Amino acid sequence: MEKKVCEEIYADIFPFWNELSEDDKEYICSNSAARTYTKGTTIHDSSECSGVFLVKSGCLRLYMMSDDGKDITLFRMYEGDLCVLSASCVLHTITFDVFIDAEETSECYLISGPAFASLAEENTNIKIYTLETALSRFSDAMWIMQQILFMSMDKRLAIFLLDESARTKSDTVELTHEQIARYMGSAREVVSRMLKYFASENLVEVSRKGVKILDKKRLRALIG
Repeated sequence: MEKKVCEEIYADIFPFWNELSEDDKEYICSNSAARTYTKGTTIHDSSECSGVFLVKSGCLRLYMMSDDGKDITLFRMYEGDLCVLSASCVLHTITFDVFIDAEETSECYLISGPAFASLAEENTNIKIYTLETALSRFSDAMWIMQQILFMSMDKRLAIFLLDESARTKSDTVELTHEQIARYMGSAREVVSRMLKYFASENLVEVSRKGVKILDKKRLRALIG
């Protein structure tokens, strides 16, 4: 990737950027590429060290998959988000398989995993930043696991709907029941039944456009 463009992007993202030598900056830039991934594309699986993803636009979904094909969404990445869990050669302690799909057609910047790893080995600031970024994502993943293991479905769905509403700044969550179920690590039938119950209690309104939240106060009360 052209160094001028590269520097404009990475200077705002990486706190260690200005401390790098010109040779190291050149090395990262020459091992970076702008990529566009079409909706539905699997852009990373467990068999590779894809590298470090930075999302310019769109949405990526990172998930784990069981042997029988069931998956659990760990988190989603949007504009400005960075992911290092797709670079197992950078974080050698990653011992579980992760997958990343493009939920929407997405523009990303991708830094080669081996290139980023070699600099991290030589530069403590890069290594610390990488570990802190990974730890933040692990916290997101543990929050999802906590919900799945210890929370009732009505609480989990209330949390999801309120979080989506806050993220999109809209009272209508424009997702299908299948999408909601996938993000929550549940079955579509379970989500549909709970939404039907929420609708009967006048908490939400379900239509082809999605799920419109009618009473945020009572949804928050469900969470406790």
